[in-house]
Amino acid sequence: MPKVSKLHIVVFGHSVISSPHSLALSSHYCLTPRAPRLHSVFPHWKDVSAHMSRVCPSCFMSITTTDHSILDINTLPDDVLVEIFDLYVNHLEIGPNEWHTLVHVCQRWRHVVFASPCRLNLRLWSTGKRPMCEMLDVWPVLPVVLNRRFNFSSSWENLVGALESEHRHRICQINLLDIPTSAWERFSAAMQKPFPELTDLRFRVRHNTMTSLSDSFLGGSAPLLRILWLENCSFPGVPKLLLFSNQLVVLHLFNIPNLSYIPPQDVFTALSVLSRLKYLCLGFQSPLYLASRPPPPLTRSVLPALTTLYFRGVHEYLEDLLAQFEAPVLRSLYVTFFMAIDFVLPQFHRLISQVESFNSCDRATLRISDRAILFTIFSGTNQPPELKLGIWCRELDRQLGSLTQICSSSFPFLSTLVHLDIVEDDVPQSHWKDDMVTTQWLELLAPFTAMKDLRLTHQVAPHVCQALEELAGERVTEVLPALQNIFLRGLEPLESVSTYIERFVAARKLSGHPVAVHCWEQDLHRMDEFFVIPT
Repeated sequence: MPKVSKLHIVVFGHSVISSPHSLALSSHYCLTPRAPRLHSVFPHWKDVSAHMSRVCPSCFMSITTTDHSILDINTLPDDVLVEIFDLYVNHLEIGPNEWHTLVHVCQRWRHVVFASPCRLNLRLWSTGKRPMCEMLDVWPVLPVVLNRRFNFSSSWENLVGALESEHRHRICQINLLDIPTSAWERFSAAMQKPFPELTDLRFRVRHNTMTSLSDSFLGGSAPLLRILWLENCSFPGVPKLLLFSNQLVVLHLFNIPNLSYIPPQDVFTALSVLSRLKYLCLGFQSPLYLASRPPPPLTRSVLPALTTLYFRGVHEYLEDLLAQFEAPVLRSLYVTFFMAIDFVLPQFHRLISQVESFNSCDRATLRISDRAILFTIFSGTNQPPELKLGIWCRELDRQLGSLTQICSSSFPFLSTLVHLDIVEDDVPQSHWKDDMVTTQWLELLAPFTAMKDLRLTHQVAPHVCQALEELAGERVTEVLPALQNIFLRGLEPLESVSTYIERFVAARKLSGHPVAVHCWEQDLHRMDEFFVIPT
């Protein structure tokens, strides 16, 4: 590898740091890209420039000329190099082991990097392609990440061997997806020991694997654990483990089998000690609820840091859990209920009414499939959803009836929504029932008193417009009184609904509340995956 003797800061109108992907490939390095590529290379270039100017204003110059300003790399102190390396290792989208490039450039860079392992968050990634001990022999003592999230050429023999080895005390992260039946017994046995440096544990078992974790999992204690992410696994002892994991920030328990049913009281007892918890997901495989319904407590505890809550299960379970705590900083709520005859949700209503950000949302999407109905609200066109409410049910009349029952009394912000899209997701024609759900459409739309824009896709449009036709006459402004525009996707819907929509539009015009009909050409996405959560 050629040594770096000069560090070039080339400026074209702005001072910017970009990714040093070619640090070891040339004898000099340009820290800034040309102006047209600034945002594509590094979107936070202004913040980076200001930060580096503060770190070493004499070395990192905010120049607005096209002159090439060249600095001898030996004039840069170590702390400035560490700052530059930190941007490369921790703030740019690079591979997990690409920091190795830095230590191969020259002896000084090697010294700077290895002198700051904590500052640079250095990790050794083992993917199971070879035994972990072979990798550790050539590197200093650094924390180890055991990872098989994306590399499916890994050997389960090597991965489980790493968990069983004498080096397990160095493992700080474990990311293992789709653990097969053949590896489960050894994996489960290896995880009964303490992992004192473990901060991040994520694993998912294959669906067809019958698995269960004992109470001695992780030795019964994980003092540094910040992320616990388990899927498709029976672990009744998880509340006990959580009592000794008070650093937890993310708790994700999804596709919990019936064998691992955890009463809500036990869940909350564990949650009550997690003062740093920001993200909570509880998702059950089936609609099972075995516990008797206890009366709500006289006082509620507080989860002071919780910002995101995911839940999939029966509504009684969520009600009993919510009755026990307050979440004052909650911002995002994603809930899927299994079908029920009667939804009684006072605690769910209470929680929603306390989330102030919901009141600023102005648009919503109602998405229908042959397996579920999903209602989502947003605070802006390009913003992530604030709330998702899904109901798993195959019959359209039950989908609409259940959503109407839940929303009519518990969603006061429905009266402030301005835009509503009603779309379908690959729904077979047999799913639609004209005679049974016409009234239900009107009941569902009744709370949207501020709605101005209604967008309908081609399968939905005939059924909604047929319902609106029934309002022609004295009732014409009874539902959607503020409606101004109906958008129908493509030309085909315009033809299929013309007999329904003409009477409604004419009646609205006579009432002094005209409605215009437009074509909607916007592309649509498939139905959202309900529990896809950013890492």
